[in-house]
Amino acid sequence: MTKIEIIDTSATNIGDHELCGFRDPRNEGHRRKANWLKQRFAEGLKFKVLQVDGNDAGMIEYIPGEHTWRPVDAPGYTVVHCIMIYKKKYKGRGYGKLLVEDCVRDAKRAQMHGVAVVTSSGTWMASGDIFRRCGFECVDTAPPSFELLAKKSRKAPSPKFRRGWDRTLRKYGSGLTIIRSDQCPCIAKSTDDILQACKTLRIRPKVIELKNSRQARNAPSAYGVFNIIHDGKVVAEHPISATRFRNIMRKISK
Repeated sequence: MTKIEIIDTSATNIGDHELCGFRDPRNEGHRRKANWLKQRFAEGLKFKVLQVDGNDAGMIEYIPGEHTWRPVDAPGYTVVHCIMIYKKKYKGRGYGKLLVEDCVRDAKRAQMHGVAVVTSSGTWMASGDIFRRCGFECVDTAPPSFELLAKKSRKAPSPKFRRGWDRTLRKYGSGLTIIRSDQCPCIAKSTDDILQACKTLRIRPKVIELKNSRQARNAPSAYGVFNIIHDGKVVAEHPISATRFRNIMRKISK
């Protein structure tokens, strides 16, 4: 019989688990993510690991809206940062739904307005399908393809995306700016690869490190925790490969 368990991690045991599919604690992305999590636990962040027969099979990360690293206004809500099922053999078995339902129960116990999550039709973030199956509805949208979904009490005010994307972008001026954080373990390698590509392209980028949730909530795109900006326009709103970056820059230079 399959044994399924959802483990609530903490600063003392987070190093024992896969972090968003990253296993090796010597990996820079894993190390940065673990340190980032240890700082967030005091703010009410939950990083829950789904185990199947003793093996890490997936995760969900969420935090009170006042401390979220997504550019949303969601006071009184629990905001899901990410959800992931790690391997193909674990997918299609309802494990993702188990994690979402566990999060919703946590929010009810804490007497929150409900749960909110940023989703995208792209491949990088969780799609809205799993959340809609759990009763979530779209309450706001942001360019280019982001949706803010929520499952909330009837009388609660809806969460919403931050506004003024264009105004936020103008403050970065001309040239290339990389905005990064340690919220996602993929960001470390992506940033290093892009900086190496910048050297070959003779580009001198400005790198901005997001230090707290307030800075992330004021990011220039709905993903929040990673952005590449060129001459006042977002050219990538999630971690990308060096090849993808070079293709973007070649297209811009034509």
